[in-house]
Amino acid sequence: MKVREKMTRAAYVGRFQPFHYGHLSALKWILERENEVVLIVGSAQYSHSFNNPFTLGERIDMIWNTLKYEKLLEQVIIVGVPDTNGQHSLWVQLVKAYAPEFSKVYSNDPLTKLLFKEYGYEVHPIPFFERKKYNATRIRRLIINSEPWEQLVPPPVAQVIKRIRGDKRLRELYTGPV
Repeated sequence: MKVREKMTRAAYVGRFQPFHYGHLSALKWILERENEVVLIVGSAQYSHSFNNPFTLGERIDMIWNTLKYEKLLEQVIIVGVPDTNGQHSLWVQLVKAYAPEFSKVYSNDPLTKLLFKEYGYEVHPIPFFERKKYNATRIRRLIINSEPWEQLVPPPVAQVIKRIRGDKRLRELYTGPV
């Protein structure tokens, strides 16, 4: 951890379905700028669908094991936050209730950026790290098609997905065109 005069803690918001090397690169990039990160796992209440195949607990398991593997556990706090079912103006209040205090937000999602800016937060974009390669939708499609996907996620994430039979779950759930 880099020593800074003032303790800084920022939030990094995502669904992490699944957590992949692009997310890990973004997190490391944020940690070059901040002392700590509150990693906010959004859409916490959703699971067992194509867009949200993994439960909150499974995603936390993937992320926590990756942080342990990368020796980043002491700098990251993982928090799950549910959606507000279309009542977007309430979501930042919910995040503030579920998460420890933070002063900045890192996100590329337009709605997330707008909501936090409206609440007076300093919001920063995150560079995309090989976006075409590291894309959760693409990874889910590769899993469904039984194509190689493991090299796109940290080893602990692949281990969790295989242990929970998440690959089988995705193939059983998905019925549309891939």
